Amino acid sequence: MEVDRSIWKWFHCTSHTYGAWLYGDPRGFRTRHHREHVEGDYKHQPAPGIYDDELARSRALLKQGAVVLPPLFRRIVGRAVLEMLQRLTAQVLCVSMSATHLHLLAKMPVGPVPRQWVGRAKKHSNFISKERGWTGKLWAVRGKVLPIADRQHQLNTFGYILRHLGECAWVWDFRNGESPGTAVPGL
Repeated sequence: MEVDRSIWKWFHCTSHTYGAWLYGDPRGFRTRHHREHVEGDYKHQPAPGIYDDELARSRALLKQGAVVLPPLFRRIVGRAVLEMLQRLTAQVLCVSMSATHLHLLAKMPVGPVPRQWVGRAKKHSNFISKERGWTGKLWAVRGKVLPIADRQHQLNTFGYILRHLGECAWVWDFRNGESPGTAVPGL
């Protein structure tokens, strides 16, 4: 099936591991579709203790502990996400997978496709991780798919994603492939 590439756009997609960012998080949080006004955000955090009850309830509802990926699984998960997106014919510029979150910059068809493709990539990474010994949940539900507004926005996003190498993330980009600092011996 031939895909019309004239309606493709660039997207910055993000997702988190299971339990990484909860309702009531002291770093700030948002409710789905902003149904509830929440003071503060990750740059201007809410007053300490203001959402402690909400956070305690969120933690009690978790089916397992929050997922923090060790370096070996950052590489496995990141590679699997990249592999599936490329198989789906997304034009991927860069990917970073840190201990708790995924970032990627890719050109994909507009509409519901980017969210669906990232979902398929997350599902694929889950299967690959389980083959390598991962147990339990891996991903939080959904994620963000933000359209890139212009060339400067694309360049800023590209640089932002690559800077995750400083957080010990697994990083891949179209020019250099996997960053040397993210290689794990024996894999």
